Amino acid sequence: MTATTEIQALIDRYRQAVIAKDVDKIMTFYGDDIVSFDAVKALQFRGKAAYRDHWLACMEMCPGPHKFDFDHMNIVADEHIAFAHWLAHCGGTNDKGETQACWMRGTACYRREAGQWRIVHEHWSAPFDMASGAALFNLEP
Repeated sequence: MTATTEIQALIDRYRQAVIAKDVDKIMTFYGDDIVSFDAVKALQFRGKAAYRDHWLACMEMCPGPHKFDFDHMNIVADEHIAFAHWLAHCGGTNDKGETQACWMRGTACYRREAGQWRIVHEHWSAPFDMASGAALFNLEP
């Protein structure tokens, strides 16, 4: 199995854990020193404990089924480090039964630690209109 294939398999398992809302499983994909530039709530999250709290809060925002589909994926990997970026259609069902989802941009950096790939940096974002400051959640690939 190539490093690229290993990263693709990891991303698939990660997506399934997010769709299942299994925060314990999600956290197994991260290195202890994860630094995340998530699109929600804070400028950055440092370390698994801080990012775990953020994931729990995100899951509470959408109590119904979760959506986490990736498109336009690109992976570059060697034996020790890998990078991937994609467009993600993510969201979930709110307490009124309404599906709320939008396209976001995702980038992740992976490092092989003790033979296992771990996400050590993650960046989620949405484009915004500079004149109004509003996020552009209605864009599609």
